[in-house]
Amino acid sequence: MRSGTLPAPLLVGLGAACELAGREMEYDHAHVSAMSERLVKGLTSRLDHVVRNGDERQTYPGCVNLSFAYVEGESLLMAMKDVALSSGSACTSASLEPSYVLRAVGADEDLAHSSIRFGIGRFTTEEEVDFTMDRCVASVNHLREMSPLYEMVKEGIDIKSIQWSQH
Repeated sequence: MRSGTLPAPLLVGLGAACELAGREMEYDHAHVSAMSERLVKGLTSRLDHVVRNGDERQTYPGCVNLSFAYVEGESLLMAMKDVALSSGSACTSASLEPSYVLRAVGADEDLAHSSIRFGIGRFTTEEEVDFTMDRCVASVNHLREMSPLYEMVKEGIDIKSIQWSQH
């Protein structure tokens, strides 16, 4: 309950906005889906060891969460500071702990630490997606050049079978 009279101009504005959103919803969904598919296909075709987190069919295409193995998510965020991104899941983006949401959908701890969340909206352009892909590919490749784990994997070493010592 609210006391007083509701502001008629705001109610009319809300009604017009809802009508417009309803008319454009199908186009917006198709556009966001196309941009999402462009991003995912572009990154997975240009980089190895990329995992899409979550179900590919039962998802909102405007929120793409990808893990880039052998790269820390926070390092990738810093390398791509000219692109607005988040690490992990929305629930844990303020924490350096691995996302419990990503762990719940099956990501192991290493992949949960290496995930980045891309937001795609109705105004996202192909040029912006391509720019983001180019920056991401360059940044992942640069960070992997410094990764001894990635070098070991490229040499065929199964790093999951190594017994690491604690220091």
